[in-house]
Amino acid sequence: MEETSREAVATAVQRVAGMLQKSDQLDKVEQYRRREARKKASVEARLKAAIQSQLDGVRTGLTQLHSALVDVKDIQSSLADVSKDWRQSINTIENLKDVKDAVVQHSQLASAVENLKNIFSVPEIVLETQQLIEQGELLQAHRKLMELECSRDDLMYEQYRMDSKNTSDMNLISIYFEDVLEGTVSTRIESTQAVTREVDKMWLVRLLEITRKYVLDDLIIVKNLMVQCFPPHYNTFNRFFSLYHNAVSSRVKELAFDDLEANEIVSLLTWVLNTYKSVEMMGHPDLYSECDVNQLEPLLPQDVVNELLTKYITTFTSNITGWLRKALETDKKDWQKETEPEADQDGYYQTTLPAIVFQMFEQNLQVAAQINGDFKEEVLKLCLKQMNFFLIRYRDQAVMYKEEHLRDRQLPQCYVQYMIAIINNCQTFKESINSLKRKYSQSSELSDSDTAIERTLNEVAKEGCQFLLDEVFLDLENHLNDLLTRKWLVGSHAVDTICVTVEDYFNDFNKIKKPFNQEMTNEALRRVVIEYIKAIMQKRITFKNAEERKDGAERMIKEAEQFKFLFKKLAAGEDTDRLCGAIAAIAEVFKLTDPTLLFLEVSTLVSKYPDIREEHIQALLAVRGDASREMRQMIIGTLSENKVSSSSVTQPIFKDITVPTITMTTMTSMATAKLLK
Repeated sequence: MEETSREAVATAVQRVAGMLQKSDQLDKVEQYRRREARKKASVEARLKAAIQSQLDGVRTGLTQLHSALVDVKDIQSSLADVSKDWRQSINTIENLKDVKDAVVQHSQLASAVENLKNIFSVPEIVLETQQLIEQGELLQAHRKLMELECSRDDLMYEQYRMDSKNTSDMNLISIYFEDVLEGTVSTRIESTQAVTREVDKMWLVRLLEITRKYVLDDLIIVKNLMVQCFPPHYNTFNRFFSLYHNAVSSRVKELAFDDLEANEIVSLLTWVLNTYKSVEMMGHPDLYSECDVNQLEPLLPQDVVNELLTKYITTFTSNITGWLRKALETDKKDWQKETEPEADQDGYYQTTLPAIVFQMFEQNLQVAAQINGDFKEEVLKLCLKQMNFFLIRYRDQAVMYKEEHLRDRQLPQCYVQYMIAIINNCQTFKESINSLKRKYSQSSELSDSDTAIERTLNEVAKEGCQFLLDEVFLDLENHLNDLLTRKWLVGSHAVDTICVTVEDYFNDFNKIKKPFNQEMTNEALRRVVIEYIKAIMQKRITFKNAEERKDGAERMIKEAEQFKFLFKKLAAGEDTDRLCGAIAAIAEVFKLTDPTLLFLEVSTLVSKYPDIREEHIQALLAVRGDASREMRQMIIGTLSENKVSSSSVTQPIFKDITVPTITMTTMTSMATAKLLK
């Protein structure tokens, strides 16, 4: 505005200046001056008015901005309050989810009310259809299924017509009809259990077999008859296949969490892991072309399978311990019988214990093998471990049996025969264990249990043989005490009785299995010879003269031949000649008539039997009766200087023969005898 007024004034000045340049216009100066003054006043008035108007506008704008600022602050405060209230109401909104769902469900039910006829007819149609299928009326069943589909389509059409975008309602209708065709399958599976454990111990086996048959028969009917009745996009067979699989899976899971016994656990796992996918069920040739059983999910999760296997192992361990203890108690009762034990086809005494034990093992291993190879190996290891514990108890009971017999040797009446059976059982146990391992184990390596079992069985058999020999030598004790005495020298029949008694016992011992019978015969020969030589070393007699030495030596040689003949007859495998020859070699020392050659004869004896000791030579020379003190010292001294090591002797004879210490009484008796001579 100021610039406009300045321009107007400048223009007026220029106009006035132009007028004043002419003389005729000077008179009009005053006129022009007044006119211009009026114009100037008018312009100034307009300028003032414009400026005032602008100032009023600015004032109004500032007032409005201030009011707006106040309003903004009020709105900001209100928004903060709203935000606070919203945060506090989140939980309330979430709690209203059920209300929302109820509203949706109410909407669905409102739609359903309009179609109650179709909805209520579904279960009835399904039931009638199932009955028609079971009766073989397949065409009528197909008609009912078409009615069911029509009901579903009508409902879905009505829903689509009301609200084509409400997919939840559409899915509800589909699921309703779907759960009815699934409910039928579940009912079919659940209806297979007709009996319980209380009624029939084989209830689970029967249940699983009925389930197998129902599922297989139903799926074959679906494949051969139902598939052709529906469009391909219905995927009818796979749908039923999946429904049956899910129903069976649910059923076996229920069974798995039941309180199953050990045999029931194995039956269930065998069916789940093997039978289910086999050609007997889902892998049947009639179904194979329609589905791949390898694509099926496991009926039971692996952790459930592992839990069942662990439970079985725990139960089986407890059961087998009880079975073995009961079997041993039953066998112990047989040991007290007054009749001989049974013999096998080869005539060897035996009891039923090994057969009972390994029948239990065999049955459980057969069952375990049906599950899988790893589990079979685990059960076999458990059987062998329990077998080792059992054999330790078996050994203890055999020892107690022997001790009981020694308290009264008349009882039990068939002690010898049952001890033979115990020994034979050890060999049967060995053979049975090897048979089980060949049949049920892929490993050829020896485990700790194998080694322990072998060691324990050998100990039981060896101790059993020793017990029987103890029995023999208890009967021989009096006759052995007669050896190398005056009574023996004048014609005792002690050795004849010993041979007859040994042969009589070995008629029973022949019923001991190899290799134990061979070892026992060898041990009997060795023990007879050692007892004979012990009788010499005890110096029960001192020969008075050469004639007595000759008679005694000849008798020893004859009796050595008797032993040799007897034990060759009994088929002793050890060197019979060497053992019996020890008696003959000692006899040669006694038989020698020239004392000057005694050193050579003794040297010959020592060279044949290097384990003979100094005290043995002393005893022999004492029994001979004519060796002077100087000669005895010379022989012993020379032999000591030229002593051959006996550590390399494989079958020592003199090692276990002790020479009684010479007491004062004995020395007095010997001195008196010399004076009498």
